[in-house]
Amino acid sequence: MTFHQRTVAVLGAGTMGSGIAVVSARAGHHTVLYDLDDTRVKQGLDRVADFLDRSVALGKLDVQASAAAKARTRGTADLADLAGADVVIEAVIEDLNVKKDLFRQIDGIVSDRTLLHTNTSTLSVTAIAAGSVRPERVVGTHYCNPAPLMKLVEVADGRHTAGWAHAATLDFLASLAKTTIVTKDRPGFILNRFLIPWENSCIDALESGLGTVQSIDTAVKGALGHPMGPFELLDIVGLDIHRQVAMRLYEQLRDPRFFPPPLVDRMIAAGDLGRKTGAGFYTYDDNRLFGS
Repeated sequence: MTFHQRTVAVLGAGTMGSGIAVVSARAGHHTVLYDLDDTRVKQGLDRVADFLDRSVALGKLDVQASAAAKARTRGTADLADLAGADVVIEAVIEDLNVKKDLFRQIDGIVSDRTLLHTNTSTLSVTAIAAGSVRPERVVGTHYCNPAPLMKLVEVADGRHTAGWAHAATLDFLASLAKTTIVTKDRPGFILNRFLIPWENSCIDALESGLGTVQSIDTAVKGALGHPMGPFELLDIVGLDIHRQVAMRLYEQLRDPRFFPPPLVDRMIAAGDLGRKTGAGFYTYDDNRLFGS
């Protein structure tokens, strides 16, 4: 299977799903963004358009390329509209039953050779694949957030993933100009095994007064060479998502390093989730995605 101007369906029009849609459309694929209702779909399409517009404003993308990517992107709240998809990328909430149910519904709509990808970073790919009658075509593809800016994708096979599905997945990700690493179907894969405890440590350092938001971010970027600081990244991901991921890993691994610090709950209670609410560790004039 080659991936030139294929049809890619993204399930979930939130920050991650809309980011993956940007990546797909920008790479030349016809992209369908799905969510439960028209309001959420419109919000996702607006995120895609905002990102592309910002990219043009920053001089990172020309107007014609932006217009072409927008033209290749459409939205739907009807799963039946995904019938022609060559690749389905699930990017909904980290809830095993929700993910399994979506794949169960997709089974009766898409081709038997359609690749089914799950963007999970905490749940078992094997368990998610059990929702499909064709678990051999299900592959874990964890995009780093924000997906349009971060090159890396972790690839994890489920217990029954077929060799052809794994190979086709790597070909597809190459068409997106992504760098891939193959890992095991284990909680957190590689990145979140390291990232979540580290982010929690940074939040603990802030709470204990070791530094300010700005000084800790500056230290990490200046001394460790990270492109953004932990609090900048947390504001992009969202404090609610960080807590969700952290708790899923804590529940499975029972390692206290994964348990989110109290400040996370206080910020969530206050509605300070990050960029998407206009305030998190930083405050923002708008909640649009970065451009690239």
